[in-house]
Amino acid sequence: MPEQEQLAEAIASGRPELIAIHGRRRIGKTYLVRSYFAKELCFEMTGVGDAPLSKQLRNFANQMKQATGFNLAAPSDWTEAFQELITYLDPHLKTSGRKVVFFDELPWLASRKSGFLSAFDHFWNTWGTKQRNLIVVICGSAASWMIAKVLKHKGGLHNRITRTIHLQPFSLPEIADYLRANGLLLDHKQTVELAMAIGGVPFYLNHVRKGWSAAQNIQSLFFAPSAPLGGEFDEVFAALFEKHERHLQVVRALAKRQSGLRRLEIIQATKLESGGALTTILDELEASGFICRMMPFGDATRDPYFRLIDELTLFHLRWVEGQGARGAATDWPSRRLAPSGMAWSGYAFENICLRHSAQIKKALGIAGVQASVSSWRHHAKDKEDTGAQIDLLFDRADGVISVCEMKFSEHEFVIDKAYAREIRSKLEVFRRVTGTRKALFLVMVSAHGLKANEYQAELVQNVVPLEALFAP
Repeated sequence: MPEQEQLAEAIASGRPELIAIHGRRRIGKTYLVRSYFAKELCFEMTGVGDAPLSKQLRNFANQMKQATGFNLAAPSDWTEAFQELITYLDPHLKTSGRKVVFFDELPWLASRKSGFLSAFDHFWNTWGTKQRNLIVVICGSAASWMIAKVLKHKGGLHNRITRTIHLQPFSLPEIADYLRANGLLLDHKQTVELAMAIGGVPFYLNHVRKGWSAAQNIQSLFFAPSAPLGGEFDEVFAALFEKHERHLQVVRALAKRQSGLRRLEIIQATKLESGGALTTILDELEASGFICRMMPFGDATRDPYFRLIDELTLFHLRWVEGQGARGAATDWPSRRLAPSGMAWSGYAFENICLRHSAQIKKALGIAGVQASVSSWRHHAKDKEDTGAQIDLLFDRADGVISVCEMKFSEHEFVIDKAYAREIRSKLEVFRRVTGTRKALFLVMVSAHGLKANEYQAELVQNVVPLEALFAP
């Protein structure tokens, strides 16, 4: 994992390191630090949500007791607390080997008027930066706080962070490895179907039951009594973002438009004001992995489309919430095959493909070819015009544009006469509107492959099987 590589480099660097780790709730930040630094970790403290300063300081004293074996009175403030920490660390740092100090859930420790950040700044800038064997890791789930107060802060920590790790959900090959390590042997289609609903968040994957199909697990995770993920949607946004209601407005608007919305369209759909506040909301949603921005092909303005890409959020809005009372969607194994279920799976599978565009590129044999990834949309201007959209294309340096169609079906996908007409129209509109002279190669990414027939032979240049998405 690249995250582990960064931690390994920090251990080997031979200089003081201040590492900031951020990522969404349940993503495994704490597990990563504790497991990787198991031998080096010499002090750890976790903030408590909505706890007063006095309780946080008592918790600090308790952690010092665990580290030193001595009873200590709670410090009067964070300046005194960090002085006690220095006294404890100093003899340990004079011995050989790296020592790690870990502050988890930093936003809860550094609440308003707590004095934590100023004391921490002083601790690091006047003492920590001189300790060759010291590694301090700060971690937090609250994306808005971590971005504003640490990653983009202009105060004492500005340019002091030596490494930043944004912990992302597992990719498909990582999901498969994780499930296999837990004794779950799902084939590629079952793994993708599961990932389309819950993504690659380790905590969610921990609830997957052995011997159950993806549909059975989704039923249990979302619709059963006391479903483990039934209330996750409501909790995750509140935990990540201040004034999260505005973030919810944006994702609800995006959930209604599969191809995504531009900034002006988001403003029109949500009634939010344009300006820095909306920019911050979009940046925070993107940094936390809920949305992605797709650059439109051939658009000189470079006004991106924002697309909802988080699997659990989409599933919740389309099914847990979108179907009304929870009891209305309890038979998920059957409902997944209904038209509304197939519509969701089409959207969700496209998101999976967007997340794994590098694997698709590799499967096309163009891993070494420079190619920009983008989308394209054309609105019909009059009755004589025809609208069209392409959710994924590779604009290649070798004179080709690979136009991707992504289909999740129970069996081999069949290009019939009507769909062939739709594809021809889409390619014709794309060439006419963009004016491109490059060759257009139609790529079909299909869960069960593509049935050979006259339309497939005429139109399709490349078929990317599901297995290709699992390439490392």
